[in-house]
Amino acid sequence: MDKEIYFKRQIELLGEDVQNSLGLKKILIVGCGGLGCSVAIALGSSGIGNIDLIDFDEVSVHNIHRQIAFNISDIGKNKSVVLKEFLLKRSEFTNINSYSISLSEFNYKNNYDLIIDATDNLETRVLIDKIAKKNDTPWIYGTVEAFHGQVCFFENNCFEDIFKISEHKIKGIAAPMVMQIASLEANLAIRYLSSLSIKKDYLYYCFFDNYGEYNIQKFALPK
Repeated sequence: MDKEIYFKRQIELLGEDVQNSLGLKKILIVGCGGLGCSVAIALGSSGIGNIDLIDFDEVSVHNIHRQIAFNISDIGKNKSVVLKEFLLKRSEFTNINSYSISLSEFNYKNNYDLIIDATDNLETRVLIDKIAKKNDTPWIYGTVEAFHGQVCFFENNCFEDIFKISEHKIKGIAAPMVMQIASLEANLAIRYLSSLSIKKDYLYYCFFDNYGEYNIQKFALPK
């Protein structure tokens, strides 16, 4: 497959040198569910050189409506393994590793340019933040519930200083909102890995109000 043809539109946007530089980047995506599928598809077909996927969970029937890399035939299979296979069918320019374990079991090595949160619980995000701070690695937080979601590129701020940690259970999720939040995460990742400017330690809250109007509120995190 011709690399220049495959990435034609992105090369027109970023330039060939930047596109080539993306091939030297390595990222870790924690979680291969709704957010993880959409983020990984976006970044896996953008020329990121190395992507590691972590998820201990298996595909269930109720996942498929919003976890867009999975089909009915994938039920019972590990999410990270299925997502890896899906990504490799779309692009041959990214090296992908899958890990069918939890983040607490993962042997983290300080060789990532970026970590992306695609999980569904606060406790794992606390662990991501601690690993990121220990290894001086930035990370992107994302969460979705109902028709709203949040995204933040964490560099200096600590997650526990901003959010109250609880065992909050998500009540329901609109599938398109998952893709919208994942898209914002992926765009921040592409801009950062391409050395374009982004807002760091800056929270985006995206939501539809009761009138069906889409809104974005932005908050600089306290220093």
